[in-house]
Amino acid sequence: MAFSLALPLVAGLLAATVVNYLVDELPRTRQLSNPACANCGMAYVPIDYLAVRPCRHCGHRRGPRPWITLGIMLSVSMFTWLQPHRMGYVLGMILLSYFAVVVVIDVEHRLILRPTSVFGGLLALGIGWWLHGPLPTLLGGLAGLAIMSALYLLGTLFTRVRARRLEAIGKPADNEEALGGGDVTLAGILGLLLGWPLIWFGLLLGILLGGLIGLIIVFVVLVRGQYGRKALMLFMPYGPSFVLSTFLIMFLPGLIAGFLPK
Repeated sequence: MAFSLALPLVAGLLAATVVNYLVDELPRTRQLSNPACANCGMAYVPIDYLAVRPCRHCGHRRGPRPWITLGIMLSVSMFTWLQPHRMGYVLGMILLSYFAVVVVIDVEHRLILRPTSVFGGLLALGIGWWLHGPLPTLLGGLAGLAIMSALYLLGTLFTRVRARRLEAIGKPADNEEALGGGDVTLAGILGLLLGWPLIWFGLLLGILLGGLIGLIIVFVVLVRGQYGRKALMLFMPYGPSFVLSTFLIMFLPGLIAGFLPK
Protein backbone atom coordinates (compact mmCIF):
# COMPACT_ATOMS: atom_id res chain seq x y z
CA MET A 1 0.00 0.00 0.00
CA ALA A 2 2.79 2.41 0.96
CA PHE A 3 4.61 1.68 -2.31
CA SER A 4 1.48 2.25 -4.36
CA LEU A 5 0.96 5.65 -2.70
CA ALA A 6 4.58 6.54 -3.36
CA LEU A 7 3.93 6.43 -7.10
CA PRO A 8 1.41 9.32 -7.17
CA LEU A 9 3.61 11.31 -4.79
CA VAL A 10 6.59 10.99 -7.12
CA ALA A 11 4.37 11.77 -10.11
CA GLY A 12 2.97 14.82 -8.32
CA LEU A 13 6.50 16.04 -7.54
CA LEU A 14 7.50 15.60 -11.19
CA ALA A 15 4.33 17.35 -12.40
CA ALA A 16 4.94 20.30 -10.05
CA THR A 17 8.50 20.64 -11.32
CA VAL A 18 7.33 20.67 -14.94
CA VAL A 19 4.52 23.14 -14.21
CA ASN A 20 6.84 25.53 -12.37
CA TYR A 21 9.41 25.35 -15.16
CA LEU A 22 6.83 26.07 -17.88
CA VAL A 23 5.29 28.91 -15.87
CA ASP A 24 8.72 30.46 -15.34
CA GLU A 25 10.02 30.15 -18.89
CA LEU A 26 7.13 30.30 -21.36
CA PRO A 27 6.05 33.87 -20.51
CA ARG A 28 9.71 34.97 -20.65
CA THR A 29 10.93 33.30 -23.84
CA ARG A 30 7.84 31.66 -25.43
CA GLN A 31 9.92 28.48 -25.75
CA LEU A 32 11.67 25.83 -23.70
CA SER A 33 14.90 27.38 -22.44
CA ASN A 34 17.35 27.21 -19.55
CA PRO A 35 15.76 28.50 -16.31
CA ALA A 36 17.02 31.98 -15.51
CA CYS A 37 16.60 34.37 -12.61
CA ALA A 38 13.69 36.75 -13.13
CA ASN A 39 15.67 39.52 -11.42
CA CYS A 40 19.15 39.43 -12.99
CA GLY A 41 18.57 37.13 -15.97
CA MET A 42 21.46 34.80 -15.08
CA ALA A 43 20.93 31.06 -15.59
CA TYR A 44 20.18 28.99 -12.51
CA VAL A 45 22.40 26.15 -11.42
CA PRO A 46 20.10 23.14 -11.99
CA ILE A 47 20.20 21.94 -8.38
CA ASP A 48 19.39 25.46 -7.15
CA TYR A 49 16.41 25.70 -9.47
CA LEU A 50 15.04 22.28 -8.53
CA ALA A 51 15.48 22.99 -4.80
CA VAL A 52 13.93 26.50 -5.14
CA ARG A 53 17.05 28.15 -3.75
CA PRO A 54 17.81 31.87 -4.15
CA CYS A 55 19.78 32.99 -7.19
CA ARG A 56 23.53 32.60 -6.61
CA HIS A 57 24.25 35.78 -8.53
CA CYS A 58 21.85 38.30 -6.98
CA GLY A 59 20.17 36.49 -4.09
CA HIS A 60 16.69 36.89 -5.58
CA ARG A 61 14.09 34.51 -4.14
CA ARG A 62 11.38 32.96 -6.28
CA GLY A 63 8.60 33.51 -3.77
CA PRO A 64 5.98 31.07 -2.48
CA ARG A 65 4.43 30.05 -5.82
CA PRO A 66 6.72 27.03 -6.47
CA TRP A 67 5.81 25.61 -3.07
CA ILE A 68 2.10 26.33 -3.53
CA THR A 69 2.24 24.60 -6.91
CA LEU A 70 3.99 21.63 -5.32
CA GLY A 71 1.28 21.26 -2.68
CA ILE A 72 -1.51 21.54 -5.23
CA MET A 73 0.01 19.07 -7.70
CA LEU A 74 0.72 16.54 -4.94
CA SER A 75 -2.91 16.83 -3.81
CA VAL A 76 -4.20 16.59 -7.38
CA SER A 77 -2.02 13.55 -8.04
CA MET A 78 -3.29 11.73 -4.94
CA PHE A 79 -6.89 12.64 -5.79
CA THR A 80 -6.54 11.40 -9.38
CA TRP A 81 -4.84 8.21 -8.19
CA LEU A 82 -7.54 7.38 -5.62
CA GLN A 83 -10.49 8.53 -7.76
CA PRO A 84 -9.33 8.20 -11.36
CA HIS A 85 -11.31 9.61 -14.24
CA ARG A 86 -12.21 7.13 -16.96
CA MET A 87 -9.46 8.63 -19.13
CA GLY A 88 -6.99 7.05 -16.67
CA TYR A 89 -4.43 8.37 -14.23
CA VAL A 90 -1.63 9.29 -16.64
CA LEU A 91 -3.80 11.17 -19.10
CA GLY A 92 -5.70 12.78 -16.25
CA MET A 93 -2.45 14.09 -14.74
CA ILE A 94 -1.32 15.45 -18.10
CA LEU A 95 -4.61 17.32 -18.46
CA LEU A 96 -4.53 18.66 -14.90
CA SER A 97 -0.91 19.75 -15.30
CA TYR A 98 -1.93 21.64 -18.43
CA PHE A 99 -4.75 23.27 -16.45
CA ALA A 100 -2.22 24.31 -13.78
CA VAL A 101 0.10 25.92 -16.35
CA VAL A 102 -2.76 27.90 -17.91
CA VAL A 103 -4.12 29.07 -14.55
CA VAL A 104 -0.81 30.18 -13.04
CA ILE A 105 0.35 32.03 -16.17
CA ASP A 106 -3.03 33.75 -16.45
CA VAL A 107 -2.97 34.79 -12.79
CA GLU A 108 0.64 36.00 -12.84
CA HIS A 109 0.82 37.55 -16.31
CA ARG A 110 -2.77 37.95 -17.54
CA LEU A 111 -1.79 35.89 -20.58
CA ILE A 112 -2.99 32.74 -22.32
CA LEU A 113 -0.02 31.90 -24.51
CA ARG A 114 -0.11 30.54 -28.04
CA PRO A 115 2.18 27.53 -27.25
CA THR A 116 -0.11 26.42 -24.42
CA SER A 117 -3.17 26.97 -26.62
CA VAL A 118 -1.76 24.82 -29.44
CA PHE A 119 -0.82 22.02 -27.05
CA GLY A 120 -4.13 22.31 -25.20
CA GLY A 121 -6.13 22.23 -28.43
CA LEU A 122 -4.47 19.01 -29.59
CA LEU A 123 -4.80 17.44 -26.14
CA ALA A 124 -8.45 18.44 -25.79
CA LEU A 125 -9.29 17.25 -29.29
CA GLY A 126 -7.85 13.82 -28.56
CA ILE A 127 -9.47 13.49 -25.14
CA GLY A 128 -12.82 14.83 -26.29
CA TRP A 129 -12.85 12.56 -29.36
CA TRP A 130 -12.21 9.57 -27.11
CA LEU A 131 -14.76 10.53 -24.44
CA HIS A 132 -17.61 11.93 -26.55
CA GLY A 133 -16.98 11.00 -30.17
CA PRO A 134 -16.13 13.33 -33.07
CA LEU A 135 -19.39 15.26 -33.57
CA PRO A 136 -20.06 16.35 -29.93
CA THR A 137 -16.38 17.22 -29.56
CA LEU A 138 -16.23 19.44 -32.63
CA LEU A 139 -19.62 21.03 -31.89
CA GLY A 140 -18.45 21.75 -28.34
CA GLY A 141 -15.31 23.44 -29.61
CA LEU A 142 -17.25 25.58 -32.10
CA ALA A 143 -19.85 26.49 -29.49
CA GLY A 144 -17.15 27.49 -27.01
CA LEU A 145 -15.56 29.77 -29.58
CA ALA A 146 -18.89 31.28 -30.64
CA ILE A 147 -20.20 31.94 -27.12
CA MET A 148 -16.95 33.43 -25.87
CA SER A 149 -16.52 35.54 -29.02
CA ALA A 150 -19.88 37.16 -28.28
CA LEU A 151 -18.86 37.79 -24.67
CA TYR A 152 -15.52 39.15 -25.87
CA LEU A 153 -17.30 41.76 -27.98
CA LEU A 154 -19.37 42.79 -24.97
CA GLY A 155 -16.19 42.95 -22.90
CA THR A 156 -14.59 45.22 -25.48
CA LEU A 157 -17.55 47.58 -25.19
CA PHE A 158 -17.22 47.57 -21.39
CA THR A 159 -13.49 48.34 -21.69
CA ARG A 160 -14.28 51.42 -23.76
CA VAL A 161 -16.81 52.61 -21.18
CA ARG A 162 -14.24 52.05 -18.42
CA ALA A 163 -11.60 54.01 -20.34
CA ARG A 164 -13.98 56.96 -20.65
CA ARG A 165 -14.68 56.86 -16.90
CA LEU A 166 -10.97 56.87 -16.14
CA GLU A 167 -10.46 59.85 -18.42
CA ALA A 168 -13.40 61.62 -16.75
CA ILE A 169 -11.66 61.45 -13.36
CA GLY A 170 -8.34 62.52 -14.80
CA LYS A 171 -6.75 59.07 -14.96
CA PRO A 172 -5.00 57.83 -18.11
CA ALA A 173 -6.80 55.05 -19.97
CA ASP A 174 -5.15 51.64 -19.80
CA ASN A 175 -5.28 48.50 -21.92
CA GLU A 176 -7.07 46.27 -19.41
CA GLU A 177 -9.71 43.99 -20.95
CA ALA A 178 -12.63 42.25 -19.30
CA LEU A 179 -11.96 39.30 -21.61
CA GLY A 180 -9.04 38.72 -23.96
CA GLY A 181 -8.52 36.83 -27.18
CA GLY A 182 -6.83 34.10 -25.16
CA ASP A 183 -10.06 33.54 -23.24
CA VAL A 184 -11.85 32.92 -26.54
CA THR A 185 -9.25 30.33 -27.52
CA LEU A 186 -9.43 28.71 -24.07
CA ALA A 187 -13.22 28.43 -24.38
CA GLY A 188 -12.78 26.56 -27.65
CA ILE A 189 -10.30 24.19 -26.01
CA LEU A 190 -12.62 23.55 -23.07
CA GLY A 191 -15.47 23.04 -25.55
CA LEU A 192 -13.48 20.22 -27.17
CA LEU A 193 -12.99 18.67 -23.74
CA LEU A 194 -16.58 18.95 -22.52
CA GLY A 195 -18.30 18.49 -25.86
CA TRP A 196 -21.80 19.58 -26.74
CA PRO A 197 -24.03 20.37 -24.87
CA LEU A 198 -21.89 20.49 -21.69
CA ILE A 199 -19.80 23.42 -22.89
CA TRP A 200 -22.58 25.96 -22.46
CA PHE A 201 -23.04 24.86 -18.85
CA GLY A 202 -19.27 24.90 -18.32
CA LEU A 203 -19.01 28.50 -19.49
CA LEU A 204 -22.05 29.54 -17.46
CA LEU A 205 -20.61 27.93 -14.34
CA GLY A 206 -17.25 29.56 -15.06
CA ILE A 207 -18.85 33.00 -15.31
CA LEU A 208 -20.69 32.44 -12.02
CA LEU A 209 -17.51 31.25 -10.30
CA GLY A 210 -15.61 34.21 -11.74
CA GLY A 211 -18.24 36.59 -10.43
CA LEU A 212 -18.11 35.00 -6.98
CA ILE A 213 -14.32 35.20 -6.89
CA GLY A 214 -14.49 38.80 -8.08
CA LEU A 215 -16.93 39.73 -5.33
CA ILE A 216 -14.65 38.17 -2.73
CA ILE A 217 -11.67 40.12 -4.09
CA VAL A 218 -13.61 43.39 -4.12
CA PHE A 219 -14.81 42.77 -0.56
CA VAL A 220 -11.28 42.09 0.67
CA VAL A 221 -9.94 45.20 -1.09
CA LEU A 222 -12.72 47.37 0.35
CA VAL A 223 -12.19 46.00 3.86
CA ARG A 224 -8.47 46.70 3.63
CA GLY A 225 -9.25 50.22 2.41
CA GLN A 226 -6.72 50.13 -0.40
CA TYR A 227 -8.84 51.41 -3.27
CA GLY A 228 -12.22 52.44 -1.93
CA ARG A 229 -14.67 52.86 -4.80
CA LYS A 230 -11.90 52.08 -7.26
CA ALA A 231 -12.22 48.44 -6.22
CA LEU A 232 -15.23 48.26 -8.50
CA MET A 233 -12.93 49.00 -11.44
CA LEU A 234 -10.59 46.08 -10.78
CA PHE A 235 -10.09 43.44 -13.47
CA MET A 236 -9.44 39.75 -12.86
CA PRO A 237 -8.53 36.94 -15.25
CA TYR A 238 -11.45 34.70 -16.16
CA GLY A 239 -9.34 31.79 -17.42
CA PRO A 240 -8.95 30.21 -13.96
CA SER A 241 -12.71 30.22 -13.32
CA PHE A 242 -13.40 28.51 -16.66
CA VAL A 243 -10.72 25.91 -15.92
CA LEU A 244 -12.21 25.37 -12.44
CA SER A 245 -15.68 24.83 -13.87
CA THR A 246 -14.29 22.28 -16.37
CA PHE A 247 -12.46 20.49 -13.56
CA LEU A 248 -15.65 20.28 -11.48
CA ILE A 249 -17.68 18.93 -14.40
CA MET A 250 -15.09 16.35 -15.46
CA PHE A 251 -13.64 15.20 -12.13
CA LEU A 252 -16.28 16.06 -9.51
CA PRO A 253 -19.62 15.75 -11.32
CA GLY A 254 -21.30 14.51 -8.15
CA LEU A 255 -21.04 17.98 -6.63
CA ILE A 256 -23.08 19.57 -9.42
CA ALA A 257 -24.99 16.58 -10.77
CA GLY A 258 -28.36 18.21 -10.18
CA PHE A 259 -27.46 21.10 -12.51
CA LEU A 260 -25.83 19.15 -15.34
CA PRO A 261 -27.85 18.85 -18.57
CA LYS A 262 -29.22 15.35 -19.14
